[in-house]
Amino acid sequence: MAFNKYSRRLRIKRGIRNKISGTPVKPRLSVFKSNKAIYAQIIDDIAGHTMTAVSSSELGDKGINIEVSKNVGKKLAEKALANGIEKVVFDRNGYLYHGKIKALADGAREGGLKF
Repeated sequence: MAFNKYSRRLRIKRGIRNKISGTPVKPRLSVFKSNKAIYAQIIDDIAGHTMTAVSSSELGDKGINIEVSKNVGKKLAEKALANGIEKVVFDRNGYLYHGKIKALADGAREGGLKF
């Protein structure tokens, strides 16, 4: 039973990770957000390494909002397509698919990723 927001998110995260996994053909797009930045990375779980990653601080944006999250998604899609990655599995990492997480996913879709 979850007693606080953090442990609730971790419980949901474990359930999601039991169902999805990244492969070299269809890697996992994982999202993490902190109070200061939002991070997204594409991971091959079989090899156990990150194929590409982007953060809002890397783009020079201070703070996170919907617009910054969308830009992170677009930049990640641009880097992924340059590396030959077209299809991914979306891992929302226990966060609700709403607001900043949804904006990042929409930005990645606009950039050309399919999931």
